Amino acid sequence: MSIYVGNLSYQVTEEDLKTAFSEYGTVKRVQLPTDRETGRPRGFAFVEMESDDKETAAIEALDGAEWMGRALKVNKAKPREERSPSRGSWGNNDRDNRRY
Repeated sequence: MSIYVGNLSYQVTEEDLKTAFSEYGTVKRVQLPTDRETGRPRGFAFVEMESDDKETAAIEALDGAEWMGRALKVNKAKPREERSPSRGSWGNNDRDNRRY
């Protein structure tokens, strides 16, 4: 299981998250996604802890808590949805099929 942590300050680091969540048990992994273009954190993270019980305790304690000037949104992470293959093309590139 994994924990979703949303509404994070853009200044937060993986180490900040590890420290905050370690109060509730051993943190196995922290993932702090960044924007591809700017490299800036995207305002959310995923935290994995040693057990479901520890994750539940962290969720209950931290959901809605004020941290770094923001009210955290903390809950169980949902499985990543598969993106469907895109249909069509980027823009109108079917020049060969135009009727004049």
